[in-house]
Formats: sequence, structure tokens, C-alpha cells
Amino acid sequence: MKRDELNDLAAFVVVADEMSFTRAASKLGISPSALSHAMKALEERLGLQLLVRTTRKVSTTEAGERLLKTLRPAFEDISTALIGLSDLRDKPAGMLRITMPRHAAISVVWPMLPDFLAAHPDIRIEMTIDEGLTDIIESRYDAGLRFGERVAKDMVAVRVSPDVRWAVVGSPAYFTNHPVPNTPQDLIGHRCINYRFATSGGLYLWEFEQDERSFQIRVDGNLIFNDGDLILAAALAGMGLGYFLEDQITTHVAQGRLIRVLTEWCPTSEGYYLYHPNRRQTPSALAALVDTLRIEAV
Repeated sequence: MKRDELNDLAAFVVVADEMSFTRAASKLGISPSALSHAMKALEERLGLQLLVRTTRKVSTTEAGERLLKTLRPAFEDISTALIGLSDLRDKPAGMLRITMPRHAAISVVWPMLPDFLAAHPDIRIEMTIDEGLTDIIESRYDAGLRFGERVAKDMVAVRVSPDVRWAVVGSPAYFTNHPVPNTPQDLIGHRCINYRFATSGGLYLWEFEQDERSFQIRVDGNLIFNDGDLILAAALAGMGLGYFLEDQITTHVAQGRLIRVLTEWCPTSEGYYLYHPNRRQTPSALAALVDTLRIEAV
């Protein structure tokens, strides 16, 4: 196979992944017109149409999809082999793309990040904050952080945080005009600040437990956000009750800005795990991050 043909096949995979000549060209470091010309030349050599071009996006034909299924594993094998060669270096190196919720970034990754990068100057990290359940394989991330119960069973998962506990809080100003709830069912009469998932569009159901039995409550109120910082700001302003991870509100409770309620009903959840696809060889940069974040099971 000629070098140009191999380059065109590699470029085809990028176009199919990005579904855009503009984005793919930017990623490949060439002009969109040159990339479009290369794809037309590839189609002419094969005698098949591989891509459907519209004004809005690019998609693969049936022939293109069949070719893609063959090319992706082959190029992934090549990438794995190149990663394996990097392990012969004296120091771990390379780019790590990781997706995680904001709380995991702040509570787990951020505290160790300065020392980690100082110890591994040849590693680059791109962190994407995402509260949804991103498919890290489809989105081409190296790894992700999620609560243990939300990690797919076919992933390699390493615990990176202790268990976490949930909390319901309101401000002193809020409780001036509203009674303290004694059971989760009492929340029906309260203004609760809801969280909407950006991906699914659904509202988060507040979780509670009694006698080791878990249950959920659908709360109501006049505020809905898809950002935890706004929910906290609204709770501090006395605009309603909020449902948080315990460490998010500890300081506010200690300083009297928030009052914790329903403590005996609030559950504990399995902590964060770093997870990644099961590969024949873990990249050295990812292995270094795993070793740094790993904690013993608790």
C-alpha cells in the first residue's frame, strides 16, 4: 500500500468520527478543501461512495460504515503499538483525555494535580467536566471518573475516593418561614431546588434510606438548574432546600450559613472510580495517573 493511500484511509476515519470536514481538517492540520479532495480521490480509487455530504454534516454510507469497522480496530492496534513503544522511555509521557463530574475534578483530581504534573512533566492532561454518562470509547477519552455504581461492568475500574454521603440543607432565612422536615415525605410541602440532567433531560430524584432500604423522592419547587454551584447559591440565599454531597456543604454548615436536616435519612454512596477500557497494554501516562489516584478499598 502506498503511503498516500494509508494517509487517506486514516483521514477517512477522522472525517467519519468528526462528521465534519472542517473539524476533521482542523484535527489533521490541513485545509478542508484538501481533505475533501483526498476523500473524493479515495472514493474514486475504490469505486464506491463512502461519505454523504450535506450542508450541515458528513455521514458514512453503508460501504463507508463497513470500511470503518475494518479500519478502526486496525488503527487502534497501531496506536496501541506506538503507546507500547513510549513505555521504553525513561519517563511516562503523552496526552490523557479524561471526563468527570465537577465534584470529582475538584475533590479528587485537583488536589493531586500540581504534584503529579511536577513529577511527570512529559504528561499532558485534558479534563472535560461532564455530569452525564459519556461513552468514553465513542468519545475517544482515555479514562473517566464516576461513582462506582455508574461504571459499566466491562471497564477496568480503580477506586480513587472513599464513600460519599449525601445531605439536605437550607438556610436559616428559609427556615424562618418554613418548618423543619422530620421525614423525607415532609419535603412535599417545601420549596426544593431541582437538578436537571443535561444529557437525559430528567430531574434528579432525591435519594434516602431507612433500615437499609433505599427509596427516592420526587421533590418540587420553583427553581431548576443543571449546575450544582447555582443550586448551592440559591440554597445559601434562602430560596429553597438543596441536596448535596456532604463535603460540598460542610463549611457552610459549620459557619451557620446552612442548616442540615434529615441527617438520619441521608444515604452513603460508593465513592469515585477511575475507569478505562480493557486494553492489552495500558499507556504509561494513564498507568502513572492510576497509581497516583488509587486508594485501598474502604
